[in-house]
Amino acid sequence: MTYVIADDCTDVLDRSCIDVCPVDCIYVGDRKSYINPNECIDCGACEVECPVSAIVVDRKARKDPDLAVHLADSRRFFDEPLPGRDVPLGDPGGAGALGDVGVDTPLVSHGRR
Repeated sequence: MTYVIADDCTDVLDRSCIDVCPVDCIYVGDRKSYINPNECIDCGACEVECPVSAIVVDRKARKDPDLAVHLADSRRFFDEPLPGRDVPLGDPGGAGALGDVGVDTPLVSHGRR
């Protein structure tokens, strides 16, 4: 089980979720944040802190097609090279040391909203 950040985060980037994440697994793109599913410890702290209710548990996301697309997209953010990059982010071991990524997946950057 892990958590995923859905469409409601796009262009909000409140960062409350980042402040409470004990393992620093929430990475900031350009328009949206992404939870690294391999680094998340499933504590749920981010979900209750999100002011726009954009964070959901993966088992709920799998059942809703509008949310499921973000589950797959979150994997892409870490597993595939992002626009302008030659290699995937992978599992950097914490967003703080990496800093804002400054780019999103095509789903988000092309504005599904």
